[in-house]
Amino acid sequence: MSLTIRSLESVGEYALLMNRVFSVPDRMRVFLKEFSKEVYKLGVNSIWIVSIISFFIGAVTVMQISLSIDSPLLPRFTVGFVSREIILLEFSSTIMCLILAGKVGSNIASEIGSMRITEQIDALEIMGVNSANYLIFPKITAFVVFMPVLVIFSMFVGLMGGYIICLVLGTPSVDTYIYGIQAFFRALFVWNSIAKSMIFGFIIASVSAFYGYNAKGGALEVGQASTNSVVTNSILILAANLLFTQTTMG
Repeated sequence: MSLTIRSLESVGEYALLMNRVFSVPDRMRVFLKEFSKEVYKLGVNSIWIVSIISFFIGAVTVMQISLSIDSPLLPRFTVGFVSREIILLEFSSTIMCLILAGKVGSNIASEIGSMRITEQIDALEIMGVNSANYLIFPKITAFVVFMPVLVIFSMFVGLMGGYIICLVLGTPSVDTYIYGIQAFFRALFVWNSIAKSMIFGFIIASVSAFYGYNAKGGALEVGQASTNSVVTNSILILAANLLFTQTTMG
């Protein structure tokens, strides 16, 4: 019972915090400056990990499917087709966001948590600044806006990883793989993945900021807030993915 009550309290505190976050910034120039900094810090700095993971996942996916689909009843272009569906529908949106929940989420929670325990947030409040709007709003908007870039980049690099494997191993052939990733293509899947990623991006940034903003104590509690944000983000992303998939494709 106490866990349920605490969970309801957390939901209420989160809603109140988001109400403070989503207000018109006092100084638009300051907001735009912070927004551009967060785009680079949270988005651009995540491209390298997205590239590496997407390349190897794309390559391994093609290898695994090529080994699994070894039946004369199935055409070889099925390897490219199935790999494309996996990368477009789930990996480049859901799985990639689970990975970014660890990198970006922990970064946001620890940064804001450190500002809380060093009383920097209290100083902003004393000066009459809406600290929630000033600190959190640029992070949420920057990450949500940049998420489609990361998703499209992940799709491209993942499919390229499969292409390189086909080029090296020759099974299936490059032409067969390319035909497979083009066969029965539905642009709606790409748009669904982009929409999902923006929802997940909002979850990652807002929940991580919530845990960091409400951190109390010292450095140990900041680390705990960072850990809690990653765990909560992962659960919420999976639940939201299930709901989104049921709603759009059910």
